[in-house]
Amino acid sequence: MVRDDFNAFCAELKATTHVVQWGNSDVWKVGGKVFAVCGWNDGEDAFTFKATDIAFEVLQGEPGIRPAPYLASRGMKWLQVYEDRGMSDTSLKEHIQISYDMVVAKLTKRLRAELDL
Repeated sequence: MVRDDFNAFCAELKATTHVVQWGNSDVWKVGGKVFAVCGWNDGEDAFTFKATDIAFEVLQGEPGIRPAPYLASRGMKWLQVYEDRGMSDTSLKEHIQISYDMVVAKLTKRLRAELDL
């Protein structure tokens, strides 16, 4: 996946917002909460997302995938795909969708209603 494909996919998800921050990273949010980031890899594209407990345990040691810098070091279960061999585009999109869904599920009922989620 390339950055443009990542941004296009995240933009398709309902009620998302995009900001560029943290050293030119594309940061995607829903309800003000981050669900995906492209950046944080010494100038190379890397794709970061919130992971389920099982995905975090299974995938963190796979080639091209690591616990996300900054986030995982603070005890959060976020993964980063930093090499093409880490994950297919289809799998990456599935994990970004799951990250989005997990963040939406944690939003208040009121905010979900305001965002029509």
